Amino acid sequence: MVSAVLLEALESGLCTYADLAHELAEGSQRGTALPRATLEVLQADIRSVPELDAASLWKRAGLPATVSNVRLFDQNGRFIGMPDRWCDDVAMAWEIDSWEFHQRGRHYAKTLDRNNRYAANGIVVVQTLPSRLRSDPKSVIAELRAGYRAAKHRPRPEIRVEPGPIRRAS
Repeated sequence: MVSAVLLEALESGLCTYADLAHELAEGSQRGTALPRATLEVLQADIRSVPELDAASLWKRAGLPATVSNVRLFDQNGRFIGMPDRWCDDVAMAWEIDSWEFHQRGRHYAKTLDRNNRYAANGIVVVQTLPSRLRSDPKSVIAELRAGYRAAKHRPRPEIRVEPGPIRRAS
């Protein structure tokens, strides 16, 4: 999968987006349509194959645009969380939480703390296992639409959004 190869190169620090974009622009254009299109999608600060799958699924759901990995703060400037996808118009977070990472030891406690901060600040959050993005996309889309409807039918909480951490350049 092209996205997995590009993500691995970026996340391991072997190269930057600029490096890849330069190589694709300067080299032969033959056979580069898919890598160029994939790189464009990855520039939205997508950090994993499940996040890439989630971005695609969100588009299929027909919901308003989201942003990836932004930092959320309450009205007093306290950090709330950094959701995988954020729909700002209704203050809805979508978390792609793997069992392996989020349900063990200290990671589980951090996930619960994060979800409690979301709830305390009136943020609607939808949680999805990465495996369901491909195994049950229709149900995930239905859950996203239901979450969006719920978020839309309550006053939007006062949440400040800032860009996420800057990706390390090599």
